[in-house]
Amino acid sequence: MAKLRSNYAGKSGGSGGTVVRVGIFAAVISGLIFAFNFFNRDQAAAPLIDEDTVTSADLEDDRNFYLPTSTTNQIIHHDYFSLSYSEEHEQAEWVAYTLTRERLDMPWNEREDEFIPDEQISSGSAESDDYRNSGYDRGHLVPAADLAFSVEAMRESFLMSNISPQARDFNTGIWRELEENTRSWAKKYKKLYVVTGPVLTEAVKGSVGDNEVSIPSYYYKVLLDVSEPGKKGIAFLLPNQISYEPLYEYAISIDEIEALTGIDFFPNLMTDRLEEQLESDFNLDLWEFSKAKHDLRTQKWNKQN
Repeated sequence: MAKLRSNYAGKSGGSGGTVVRVGIFAAVISGLIFAFNFFNRDQAAAPLIDEDTVTSADLEDDRNFYLPTSTTNQIIHHDYFSLSYSEEHEQAEWVAYTLTRERLDMPWNEREDEFIPDEQISSGSAESDDYRNSGYDRGHLVPAADLAFSVEAMRESFLMSNISPQARDFNTGIWRELEENTRSWAKKYKKLYVVTGPVLTEAVKGSVGDNEVSIPSYYYKVLLDVSEPGKKGIAFLLPNQISYEPLYEYAISIDEIEALTGIDFFPNLMTDRLEEQLESDFNLDLWEFSKAKHDLRTQKWNKQN
């Protein structure tokens, strides 16, 4: 198991909307900025998307630019996200989509909790009843709030292929905090490439329902920003259980998630050189963590169940 770690253990003071800025690595930042400015795109390498000319709609028309590799060989394209489905575990090994400021700023539609089977899964997906009386939540991989800009998009988030058994204190606690932070980062940086999934290469906790849906021990989320001037990547590996630790304690590099899952997350999005730079390390100074959200989780969300 990859070690859960952080390159910074300190906390900032303050309260309310105070933002925690973690990690003091000025030398590393300077080196990265220099490398990014010095770097010239290698046209012979894998195609790098030109962020100045390619829109989100273009990316959804040709998702091969940013999709991860699949270990299941069952990739499903829905209108607003794609996934790689594991029949063995009756859930997606990953879901992938772009999260944009433009969509997040649109009026939100009311949430309707109607979980439905995914008819595109050739062997049949899990059923909502698999989770009944199991003690585990129907946890979203693509959050409903990320797709709240349209009724159709939000309905897709309730496909059972996008659902995984999550401990309630995890789903409504640190997982929620990570989802809310991700939306804040997407608003700040305009667009993020997001890949989320359960860790299915480690021992699971058991299964739920007649379809024997595996209960993952860990979940990951991979985030990538390839827009100028601050290209960056980060990943999170969280145990499927309640947590009172700061969210940044679970940050790791994208490379570490790849080693753990056997998935290559952005094989066609960047040149090999840029991919190595963004996936081999992460810098917490480039991501702002909300102290208010952390306090809300530890003081309220964790105690609601």
